[in-house]
Amino acid sequence: MKRYLLWGSLAALAVVLLFAGVVTGAEKTYQFTGTVKAVEGATFTVEKSAKEVWTFSADKDTKGTPKVGDKVTVYYKMVATEIEAKPAAAAKPKAPKK
Repeated sequence: MKRYLLWGSLAALAVVLLFAGVVTGAEKTYQFTGTVKAVEGATFTVEKSAKEVWTFSADKDTKGTPKVGDKVTVYYKMVATEIEAKPAAAAKPKAPKK
C-alpha cells in the first residue's frame, strides 16, 4: 500500500513539474549586451555599436540597476501591449484561361 502511495505521489509531482515547465517556458527571452549610455528615470539606453542603440524600460520587478558606463547584458521579453487589426484584403478572382 505504501509503495502505491509513493509511486502515485511521484507521478503527480512529475505531472505538476511538467505542466509548470510548459507554462513558464511559453515566453521566449532575449538578451542584448552593450554599454549603458544614458539613464533617465525608469528608462536606460544601451549601445552595442554606433549603429545599434536600444532603449529599455524597467519596472518594479526588474533586477539590477544600470549605471552610465557599465557594460550590461539586458534580458528581456517581447510582449504585445495592444493589437490593432485591419481586415485582410479580399483576394481577386483569377481570370479564366482561354
